[in-house]
Amino acid sequence: MMLLARRPLLGALAAGLLAAPARAATDPARAAAFIEATGGQLVAAINDTRSDVATRRNRVAAVLRQAVDTEGVGRFILGRWWRQATPAEQAEYLRLFDETLTRNLSARFGDYQGVRFSVGRLQQRTEDDVLVNTVIERPNSAPYSLDWRVADVGGQPKIVDLIAEGTSLRLTQRSEYSAVIQRSGNSIGALLTAMQGQIAALSVRETSGAR
Repeated sequence: MMLLARRPLLGALAAGLLAAPARAATDPARAAAFIEATGGQLVAAINDTRSDVATRRNRVAAVLRQAVDTEGVGRFILGRWWRQATPAEQAEYLRLFDETLTRNLSARFGDYQGVRFSVGRLQQRTEDDVLVNTVIERPNSAPYSLDWRVADVGGQPKIVDLIAEGTSLRLTQRSEYSAVIQRSGNSIGALLTAMQGQIAALSVRETSGAR
């Protein structure tokens, strides 16, 4: 990828997955049920043998758009640069971030079949967010652990971060985006151009990879 380098299945989770300020206390049991339901929807889409890769990716993208606090995560990742962006740049950034995130994630998740998903331990990080551990299993691959950070956003549980191998993907992405901006003389426009280039590259890869 041009802007985001990502691990096999999680690829773009890097996109940030993710985080936004919560507005209310998050109940651990509700967070676990939310992740279990979301995981079930993802697995159903991924393992649908009646659909081609492109269709599975689209279904996965729809699940992710519903489950992830994309705007909150995007603003968190842009960090201090958000205040320096013009309203037009902010709107374009959020549009590009949404497309980048869902394309990356749906491409990764949508390419696999035979996936199994189980919820493990819960950890109340603060009153506002809960870490829900899951174990992801794929055929011919070792199981791996993935922590989903869930917060209450607008009265609904939302995914606001992913912790893979001890690394917060939203923090990693924040560092990458900031580096792109700083290398270009603090230009938000340079980041937008890079994101547009990444989306174009993903489109080519999706077209060539979908059978």
